[in-house]
Amino acid sequence: MELAVDFRIHNQAQTSIADMPQQENVDGLMSVDARAVNFFYGSQQALFDITLRVPAKRVTALIGPSGCGKSTFLRTLNRMNESIEGARLEGRVLIDSKDIYAPGVDLVELRRKVGMVFQRQNPFPKSIFDNVAYGPRIHGNRDKHSLAEIVERSLKQADLWNEVKNRLSSSALSLSGGQQQRLCIARALAVDPQILLMDEPASALDPRSTAKIEDLIAELRQQYTIIIVTHNMQQAARVSDYTAFFYEGRLIEFGVTKKLFTMPAQKQTEDYITGRFG
Repeated sequence: MELAVDFRIHNQAQTSIADMPQQENVDGLMSVDARAVNFFYGSQQALFDITLRVPAKRVTALIGPSGCGKSTFLRTLNRMNESIEGARLEGRVLIDSKDIYAPGVDLVELRRKVGMVFQRQNPFPKSIFDNVAYGPRIHGNRDKHSLAEIVERSLKQADLWNEVKNRLSSSALSLSGGQQQRLCIARALAVDPQILLMDEPASALDPRSTAKIEDLIAELRQQYTIIIVTHNMQQAARVSDYTAFFYEGRLIEFGVTKKLFTMPAQKQTEDYITGRFG
């Protein structure tokens, strides 16, 4: 099902909530609804009045030059920025219609529902099995049979099972870079998230491993809401349903990927995707 998207200016006049995609939930999956979000690192403002509704069960790409606020925005969606001294947020971020910055929000539960895959693969110095089982154990699962099922399911979802099933006790650090990144994806999936955040997950990988990650995203979109930061315009065009273009901390344009790349509403967007700057 295609969603109607209104291409309005997000630079001088912020698009209203009514103009954003109206789908909030698909098959119980959560959508993300950022409303007038400003974000600060101390006295330095990194995000300016960001209003963006991300449809559920779709892939949304965040594009823009380095330092434009893409990763900062991504990290506001599971409150990862809070570990930075002096960081603060104004506005609201709703997931499944609930404000994740409201008092009393359980951060452990939030980060279970909103998983994160980082730019560089970061497996723990543990076995392949223990890497994937880490999250479920943190959440109280100690049943060996259940953990074995979760590990197998997650590795299959990450298209890694056939490559590692006979060496689950081996160190995760013995895997190749591409395998380690898919292991990190399996680790995120093991706690049964509903939203998966990916911060340039293939930027440090070779073309073959990048293709595997992109194929994996295409498969996972059937089950999860995925938001991916990427500097690769071709990758954004290949993997995403929607694209948001950020520039200098502002959301310039948001819409269906195919339309944004072929008929951008804003000249800044056209200049960026055609390589005139960035």
